[in-house]
Amino acid sequence: MQNVLEVKGLTKKYGDQYALKDVSLSIKKGEIYGLIGKNGAGKTTLIKIITQVIYPSGGTVSVLDSQNHQEWTKALSHTGSVIETPVAHAHMSAYENLRYYCTDRDIPNADKVIKETLQYVGLTDTGKKKFRNFSLGMRQRLGIAIAILGRPDLLILDEPINGLDPVGIQEFREMVKRLNQELGITIIISSHILSELYLVATRFGFINQGRFIKELSKEEFDRESGDYIILKTDNIKQAAHLVQDKLGYQLRPSNKEDELHISGQVQEIRKIAKELVLADIPIGEIYYAHKDLEKYFTDLINQQGGNTHV
Repeated sequence: MQNVLEVKGLTKKYGDQYALKDVSLSIKKGEIYGLIGKNGAGKTTLIKIITQVIYPSGGTVSVLDSQNHQEWTKALSHTGSVIETPVAHAHMSAYENLRYYCTDRDIPNADKVIKETLQYVGLTDTGKKKFRNFSLGMRQRLGIAIAILGRPDLLILDEPINGLDPVGIQEFREMVKRLNQELGITIIISSHILSELYLVATRFGFINQGRFIKELSKEEFDRESGDYIILKTDNIKQAAHLVQDKLGYQLRPSNKEDELHISGQVQEIRKIAKELVLADIPIGEIYYAHKDLEKYFTDLINQQGGNTHV
């Protein structure tokens, strides 16, 4: 499948400080890519480099198979982005703003495109209301509307659900899926609201302290996370042998010496505990756990020895 974006060895320095260090990633056509990292991890810096708001200290960026800087710049005309804060003319309505940008970009069939775009982002009923009087959710929607006017191949959204209420977040999720499925737009979403990102993204990339630490698909994440049982015992070796070899359970990686992480459901705890007691293996604790995207991320950061605040 074609790569819409390919980043290799990307570095950004400010004096002696690295904002990004040797970041490499690729995003394939049709993906909804969740870019995950705590505040200050380098997400916005990466997005600004991709969109040429700022330039890297080293490394390469290829957008839509661009081979050099000139082609990269040209390819950006086939992308849309909303970085940090949506930008529009405060004294204009949603329709007037889109009309302005259609004229500015020489987009044909403007009326048809504007009506379709307003429908996609849920702003058909705003009438003459000015952008300066829009709610935060409406501002985000108009920012996205401006970004997709030219029906881009790639849409980049930086923290798009910050400050939205639960209804606004749900509507955003549905809108993103529609843009992806009906218009075929590949989408990058940078966010620290991981519970929502899980519901919309098809692939995840994790960044911490300017370094890219892991990338995996949603299917791979589900296989590595999901439901499991935590067993704490003083006899890890014998317990692992019983659980894995005798009972046939799969063990997951654990970074604690006195814990086994066992792939299984809550109702299987009693069976496992019974076999451990019969084998005279001491049980410190045994309980059910579920690793969601936020827990997965914090575990990754702990392995890196970093701060876990997302």
